[in-house]
Amino acid sequence: MFHISDPKDIKDGRVTDVYFARTLDILKAKGVDKRVRAEFFAKKLPAGYGWGVLAGVEEAASLMEGKKVNIRCMDEGEVFFPWEPVMEIEGSYQEFCVFETALLGLLCQATGVATKSARIRIAAGAKMVVSFGARRMHPVLAPMIERAAFIGGCDGVAVIVSAELLELDPMGTMPHALILVLGDTVEAIKAFDEVVDQKVRRVALVDTFNDEKFESIRVAEAMGGRLYGLRLDTPSSRKGDFYRIFEEVRWELDLRGFKEVKLFASGGLDEEEILRLKPVVDAFGVGTCISNAPVVDFSMDIMEIDGKPVAKRGKWSGAKIVLKCVSCGKREIRPLGEITRCDCGGAFESLLKPLISEGRIISDLPKPDAIRAKVVERIAGGSL
Repeated sequence: MFHISDPKDIKDGRVTDVYFARTLDILKAKGVDKRVRAEFFAKKLPAGYGWGVLAGVEEAASLMEGKKVNIRCMDEGEVFFPWEPVMEIEGSYQEFCVFETALLGLLCQATGVATKSARIRIAAGAKMVVSFGARRMHPVLAPMIERAAFIGGCDGVAVIVSAELLELDPMGTMPHALILVLGDTVEAIKAFDEVVDQKVRRVALVDTFNDEKFESIRVAEAMGGRLYGLRLDTPSSRKGDFYRIFEEVRWELDLRGFKEVKLFASGGLDEEEILRLKPVVDAFGVGTCISNAPVVDFSMDIMEIDGKPVAKRGKWSGAKIVLKCVSCGKREIRPLGEITRCDCGGAFESLLKPLISEGRIISDLPKPDAIRAKVVERIAGGSL
C-alpha cells in the first residue's frame, strides 16, 4: 500500500490537525457559529528571498468548492511580498475550520517550488531549464511539484504523468542505466536513435565510463548530424572544475565541426552553479534544488469576526486589500474598500480577486502555460 491521503479524506476535512476537529466539536456543542474572515500570508520568506511566486491556488479552489465560503485570492503565479495577504476566506467558521491544515499544505509547498523555479529561471536567463527532481520526493507529489516548477519558469518536465497534466511532451535524455546495460556510450546512443521516436531529440549522456571529452568526440563522430546534444552529469567525486570540463568539451567539438551540438548540465545544480556555468552550457536539468525547495511559511489567521476587526497579537486585524499601481508598480496594503490613487498619479489595481462565491468557483483558472508566461514576463523585468 502507499502511505497517502485519499482525496475524499482531504475533501471531508480528515487531513487536519486534531485540534481543529476538537474545536469544531466544541463549537457545535456550544451552539457557537460565528461568521469569520481569515487571511493567508507569510511574515517572512526563506533566507535570501525578497519575493515569492504564489502557487497551489487551483487545488485550494478545488478543495473549497461546494463549501459555503467566499474566497478572494491573488492570481496563481502572482509575485507577492512578506506580510501581503495572498488569500482571504470568509464564511461560517464551522464551515472551514478543519480545512486550515490542508489549505496551508496546498499553498506552502507549491509556492516554495514555484518560487525556487523562478529564481532558477532568472539565473539561467534564456537557457533551457528542465525539472528533473520528481525522484527526490514521494511519487504521488510528482504532478504537483512539476506543475509548480513549470509555472515558476521551467521549460519542461521529465515525468510522463506530469507532462500530461501540463499538456506537454515529457523531456529527458537517457539514464546511466541504459549505457551500463548496453556496455558502451556510443552503442547506447545508436540504440536510442534506432528505437525512439524521431521527434525526440538525440541527447547522449557522456560521463558513464570514460573521460567526457573523448566520449563526446566518439558520440559526435558516430552520430553526425543526428546528434542534438550531450549531457554531462559528472559525479562530484570526479567533477573537479565542472566549468573547465564543459569548456574543454566545447573546444574539442567546435574544432571538429560540431558547433551545433548543444551542451546540457545536470547533477546537483543550484542558482550559483547555474550562473557560473551559463557561459558554456546551453541547457540545465535541475532536480533537488527545485523539488526540495524550502516551503513558504504561510499562516492562516482570523482577522474579523461577525464584521468586527479582531486578531491575535502580532497580526493586523480587519479585512484588507493589496494594491499595486499600474504605473509605477508601488504596492500597498490597505483596509478593505479604501482605494485611492497612487502618489505618482497612477491607478491602483487590487491583487486580491474573487475566486469563490458561496462555494462556487467564479474565476477563470488559467492553464499552466498562461500562468508561466506571466511569471516569466514579470521576473524578466529585473524590477523585483
